[in-house]
Amino acid sequence: MSKRGLGRGLQALLPDIGKEEAAEGNIIEVVVDDIKQNRKQPRKKFDEEKLKELAMSIKEHGVVQPVLLRALKDGEYELVAGERRLRACKIIGAKKIPAIVKEIDEKKISEIALIENIQREDLNPIEEAEAYRTLMEEHDITQDELSRKVGKSRPFIANTVRLLSLPEKVRDMVVQGILSAGHARTLLGIAGEKEIEEIAQVIAKRGLSVRQTEEAVKGLTRKVNRRPIKEKEENPVMLSLEEDLRRKFSTKVNIRRGKKGGRIEIEYYGEDELQRILEILLEYTDM
Repeated sequence: MSKRGLGRGLQALLPDIGKEEAAEGNIIEVVVDDIKQNRKQPRKKFDEEKLKELAMSIKEHGVVQPVLLRALKDGEYELVAGERRLRACKIIGAKKIPAIVKEIDEKKISEIALIENIQREDLNPIEEAEAYRTLMEEHDITQDELSRKVGKSRPFIANTVRLLSLPEKVRDMVVQGILSAGHARTLLGIAGEKEIEEIAQVIAKRGLSVRQTEEAVKGLTRKVNRRPIKEKEENPVMLSLEEDLRRKFSTKVNIRRGKKGGRIEIEYYGEDELQRILEILLEYTDM
């Protein structure tokens, strides 16, 4: 059996696993049926064709990289990393799979599963956005730390998380590959779920590129904003103010009017983005 590694993503999370851990003597063969799926797996959809390709490769060459497991009671194991390899082995009816077994707590399992999938680009844009949000909110990881762990810029992470504010129908279009992440980000500055869904349908129907989408959205937004106030149930002055605030804060802003006043809602996605918005607000209050 040749020496195998864990990849840069897992070594960054588990620095105590080095070459000596991946040496032949520390890799064991584990019965596939004794491995339970990772409950924290962030990926919901798997490309069946690519899984079959991996399965055929494993059948021909074997599993090149061991999966990472943690031991459970009664001789069972929980998968930490290597979901695709495990699934591929099941496709070809493999009885055993090479593995490294480590003592890892529940929180770290989730973190490893999320970051492994992000780094290997195995997630669709919405799953990636949910992974970023989970890491920041449930694992107390800042955008700076996350940026270093996954090798993506802070603005990229912030803009990806913002995709979760899109209407469910539009998010589903992204998951299905009808819209790309670039298309979806272009829709973020549009006010109103109905308007976003309408424009998304136009983009999909016409097969517009992201650049064409950016130009089309400008025109479609102007068209939407010219509709009668009764249909929109919005004050055009408020719509203009909302748009100005969105540009200022680079995030979704809504002005909610009441009978005697109202409120301004500014959305943020993570502690770092909250800090950025607060700095902008405080800049004005200190003037």
